[in-house]
Amino acid sequence: MWQTASQLQIDTGTSKIGISTQNVLYADADLFSSHTEAGGNALMYALTDRALQLVKNLPFNTPVKLLDEILPQAYAEGQKLTGKPTLNKIFALNALIGIDNAAWLLYAAENNLEDFDAMIPAAYKPALSYHNQKVAIMYLASYNLQPEELKKAVTEQGYFVIKIKIGQPGTQAEMLEKDKARLSEVHNIIKDARTKQTKNGKLFYTLDANGRYEKKETLLRLMEHAKNIGAFNQILFIEEPLNETNDENVTDAGVRIGADESAHDEEGVLRRLQQGYGMVVLKGIAKTLSLSMKIAQLAHNRGVPCMCADLTVNPILIDWNKNLAARLKPFPGLEMGLLETNGDLNYRNWEKMLTYHPVSGASWTQARNGVFELGEDFYKRSGGIYQPSSHYQKMLTKIK
Repeated sequence: MWQTASQLQIDTGTSKIGISTQNVLYADADLFSSHTEAGGNALMYALTDRALQLVKNLPFNTPVKLLDEILPQAYAEGQKLTGKPTLNKIFALNALIGIDNAAWLLYAAENNLEDFDAMIPAAYKPALSYHNQKVAIMYLASYNLQPEELKKAVTEQGYFVIKIKIGQPGTQAEMLEKDKARLSEVHNIIKDARTKQTKNGKLFYTLDANGRYEKKETLLRLMEHAKNIGAFNQILFIEEPLNETNDENVTDAGVRIGADESAHDEEGVLRRLQQGYGMVVLKGIAKTLSLSMKIAQLAHNRGVPCMCADLTVNPILIDWNKNLAARLKPFPGLEMGLLETNGDLNYRNWEKMLTYHPVSGASWTQARNGVFELGEDFYKRSGGIYQPSSHYQKMLTKIK
């Protein structure tokens, strides 16, 4: 996964660097599968470069207005670059992350806004006015996670919200049987584990299907299996089980269903809420902070909870995402914020990447008993996002 850095400079000479993690698979799975790994990444990188050229001619007062202006143009450029008229909108949003982050840093600097709370526009403050003292960390139980690793994560490291990947390869029938087996396997390993972080002491499960289920009927069969093995009451929610074009109402699923991939604009979120979806997955590090603030407020106005999911991002972007998760209304059942982060499980050079964080080692950057503990220092320093990273500064100085 490529880590890119974008620098914006205004007429006064002030410049800021925004960074991004590229995730071509999440952004457009079809495009990912039709290119080499480097080829897909090169296309997104080229789109970011093109968008930077477009930004030169777009004066803006707020990052939200900049995104509103640049997104349609960036999407059109993305269609041309990839040769794909049906390009997923998330591909363009992912390519704009670094630009959007740099724009927010410039906006804060020009308006003498010293922290994340002050930076939030008035229109979105109702949704982002909370200061959670804890943010629960979703621990990823991927298809190939070994039983001993999962058991260690729960019993020794204290994780209590376990994200189980479902929607496995194969036909719908094959997928269902594999998912049943995986849910049974995970539940059997940790069903007796207990935690002090939840009211009843039991762990929570979340399921993520990435839109692999074609029909609600198939999903309901998985839920019936969950009931049979005693896991159903521990399922906090299911992320995007049905494909984006599915228009079935999920009110009768018996469990909270979340919009993720389909939540790439306000219209998409509204459509899902009308279909009975009961939560929204925010990805400020995949779909821009600007859009995520809009969606958070939309969900808040309708009494729908949000959480923040990962994109297997780098350590600095975790704190961009954490700033968002920390200020959302506590998630029902957890009574704290909720954030997914899995970079430490996936990056070979994670320890080195941690050193790029300007406040690496701060207490609120470290997982403790399955949570990030956020005290006064975190909110005062806004997770360190306003402090420059010498690593990325040097990178762009060399380019000049």
